[in-house]
Amino acid sequence: MFLKNLRHIRTTLSFRLTIWYAAIFIFSSLILFALTFYLVSSTIRVYDQKVAQAKISEYALVERADGLPVLIRSIRIEQENNLENGLLIRLADSENRTLTETIPSRWKAADLKKIEESSVPVSEEQWRLPVSNEHGDVLEVFCRRLSDGSILQIGKKSQKPGKLLESFGAIFAGIMIPVVLVGITAGLFLALRALRPIRSLIQTVRCIDGGNLSARVPSAQSGDELDELVQLFNGMLGKIETLVGGMREALDNVAHDLRTPVTRLRSGIETALQSDSGAGVLREALMDGAEESERIVNTLDTLMDISEAEKGIMNLKSESTDIVSLVRDVADLYQYVAEDKGVGLSTELPEALYAQVDSNRIRQVVANLVDNAVKFTPHGGAVVIEATTGETEVAILVRDNGIGIPAQDLPRIFDRLFRGERGRSQRGLGLGLSMVQAVIRAHKGRIEVESNPGKGSTFTVLLPVAAFPPRPAS
Repeated sequence: MFLKNLRHIRTTLSFRLTIWYAAIFIFSSLILFALTFYLVSSTIRVYDQKVAQAKISEYALVERADGLPVLIRSIRIEQENNLENGLLIRLADSENRTLTETIPSRWKAADLKKIEESSVPVSEEQWRLPVSNEHGDVLEVFCRRLSDGSILQIGKKSQKPGKLLESFGAIFAGIMIPVVLVGITAGLFLALRALRPIRSLIQTVRCIDGGNLSARVPSAQSGDELDELVQLFNGMLGKIETLVGGMREALDNVAHDLRTPVTRLRSGIETALQSDSGAGVLREALMDGAEESERIVNTLDTLMDISEAEKGIMNLKSESTDIVSLVRDVADLYQYVAEDKGVGLSTELPEALYAQVDSNRIRQVVANLVDNAVKFTPHGGAVVIEATTGETEVAILVRDNGIGIPAQDLPRIFDRLFRGERGRSQRGLGLGLSMVQAVIRAHKGRIEVESNPGKGSTFTVLLPVAAFPPRPAS
């Protein structure tokens, strides 16, 4: 069990981020130590060079002012002090034979022998000579030819800086363990803090998986990328909850409204089966069943048409169509329905008007709008169908002075299967306006609506103008 949990922890993002944070912290500490070590070493080396150069200049002045014997005596007098300061000093004649020398404890006779055997430039008055000892230290010896031709060589390699650097390294090695622990702890803290929104998101998804669609990810309001992700995710959850609620409501409406024709169909079949009447009764029952079946099929076909239009795959037979003739046909079709209800139906149309549309689909659109206008206009009201044209669009308006649409229902009247409170008293599934909008969008057009409760509504369909009108018959 422990090994299984360990393997799971190793695969988590928190573990990987902790390792990365700790590695970066430790690596940065190593780089900082190396840089500090290099700067300290460089500073000490430059200091040693300056001390050696100052000493060789001092002795050169003594030789020039008082002569070589006095210089030899001065070197011997200051030998103890030079040894304490780590100065290697050698004075040789013009033939490079040693006259006097001072050798610190870290430099042996073999090292001095390397200096003695080194070549002496003939023309140069001052030069540098790098010499390495058995400890791996490199001593930079400064050499100068004095006024009488003798050679003065001085180098400096302090013991204290070496010990200082060794102590520095030992101290750093001692603090590496707490540095590693701090790095891992800080890495774990930063990883857990950075991934807090992700863990909240995972917890919310689990709640949603359990059926709680109202769950939301808490936002820290930090304004960073993760907080933006949380807000986008919460917005997506809100839309999903709305869609799921709409689907449930739509299914409820379908189940409720299809129950009536299905019940009638079943009732007719059962009545016919139990009846001892003749073929006439059975024929009438079959006709009733066929009518109810046709109503169900039409509803399902309408749902399929809406789905195809919304997906952009509706098969349209677009052609240059005379909108005026199309509107007049629809008006003539509904004239009798309007008269039976006591509603006046009239048109205001130009002589000719063309648009590039599928004439059957647009006829279906206008018929749906006129049917709704007549249905929701009380006795004595009026419905008017207009058509106008602009430079790029043709407009078809269906205006009535009926009951109007409540303001709270306007944003949803084109939703599939939506029926407002006033519409529930009328027969239908609420597919008319959603079908209208789907067909209009499939034609690259748009539909607009204005309505005031108690004063009526105006639906405006805007369609692209035809590329050219049909040629007259010759």
